[in-house]
Amino acid sequence: MHRITVTGRVNLGHLFWLRSLAIIGQLVTIASVQIFYDVHLPLPAMLLVIGLEVLFNAMTWVRVARERPESNLELFGQLWVDLGALSALLFLSGGTTNPFVSLYLPSLAIAAAVLPWYLMAWLAAFAVACYAVLGFDSVPLNLDNPANLFDYYREGMWVNFMVSVGLIAWFVARMSRGLRQRDSALADAQQRLLQDERAVALGVQAATVAHEIGTPLSTIAMLSEELRDAARNDQGLAPYAADLELLEQQMSLCTSALNRLRSRASSRGNRQPVAEWLDPFIEQWRLRHPQVQFEREGTAPADAWLADAVAVGQILTILLDNAARASRSRVTLAARLSERGDMIEFEVCDDGPGIPAALRGTLGAAPVDSTQGGHGVGLYLAFSAAARLRGSIELTDARDIRPRGTRAVLRLPLSAAAGANGANGSHGANGSGARGNESSNGGPGRSGPAASSTEKQA
Repeated sequence: MHRITVTGRVNLGHLFWLRSLAIIGQLVTIASVQIFYDVHLPLPAMLLVIGLEVLFNAMTWVRVARERPESNLELFGQLWVDLGALSALLFLSGGTTNPFVSLYLPSLAIAAAVLPWYLMAWLAAFAVACYAVLGFDSVPLNLDNPANLFDYYREGMWVNFMVSVGLIAWFVARMSRGLRQRDSALADAQQRLLQDERAVALGVQAATVAHEIGTPLSTIAMLSEELRDAARNDQGLAPYAADLELLEQQMSLCTSALNRLRSRASSRGNRQPVAEWLDPFIEQWRLRHPQVQFEREGTAPADAWLADAVAVGQILTILLDNAARASRSRVTLAARLSERGDMIEFEVCDDGPGIPAALRGTLGAAPVDSTQGGHGVGLYLAFSAAARLRGSIELTDARDIRPRGTRAVLRLPLSAAAGANGANGSHGANGSGARGNESSNGGPGRSGPAASSTEKQA
């Protein structure tokens, strides 16, 4: 991205190499016509011009090595020097009768590719003026056999044509590819910025909702506690004692989620080893879905650390909740290192219906409404949060490891601490989104309509 955005420095590097090739070509051409074609050129003057070109190109190389981007005026100056050196060499070797006089055109084509139109117009005017001067005055070619002048001219035109085609094709093609890469990078950056703006907006909404529901949740928790105490002495309420206890547990989960959301506003992450963090996280999550058969596969890597365990927990909570609502039977979780050993992978699998083909291209890119009433906020925020941690989420069919279902893999770099702070805003919203989705589906411990894994994940 840095190389693409600093386009001026890249163009100047191309000009350096083109000038280097031009200097080599000039020396080869002078030596060839002197040796094989019996053409006597003013060598001291021409070598002086080429020596000045070499000195200027060395200064250009020093400039290319610097990180500061070049301006259009610098590129204009570079091409102006090239046209001036070409004009001087042509003046010393026949002027407009020199077959290489059309080398003005590749230089102007390069200028048109890298400069604004007004600077290009000045270079074009300079080239026209030089051509006009060469037509009036120049050092004539000194040949031992002037009768062969036309044959030499034809051969020179052929070489000139090949050089011009190569210069235009190579440089203009490279510039066009650089522009396409820059446009693609800018489009990707725009898309990421739009996703970040959506995530921030959803995070603000989640924080607002969390503030508004704090008091009602406290009231509900107090009433449920009073009802549970009353059920000990009231025979009419005794059959509901277990339900009231479960209600208190779920209210405690909601309260802890709100506390985490408030703490995220002032904290800078929570670095923990995976092996120590995963077991308490699983125990807490199983309280949310006691009816789901949960299995943990393998053991967590002992030497892996999470830069932001709270943020990772929010993402995994969304993925596991979606899997639980889609499967209603069996959910598995595995934590392992990647094959290269530079990333930690969390794999969540369910036995749901799988991913509908119509939703494959939109998963995680934007909120997607499902046929079961979900709005896709949870999964969208999970993707955004993983990206902020410099990780990714991959959703595929689980048919390679089980007959049906969905496989979600969260991949995070082991050195993700740099991205932890940027994820703070949306991670709190993740938790709220996941819990909001849960409550809209009847809450844990209650039977509800089964949904496809993708629709609930979305």
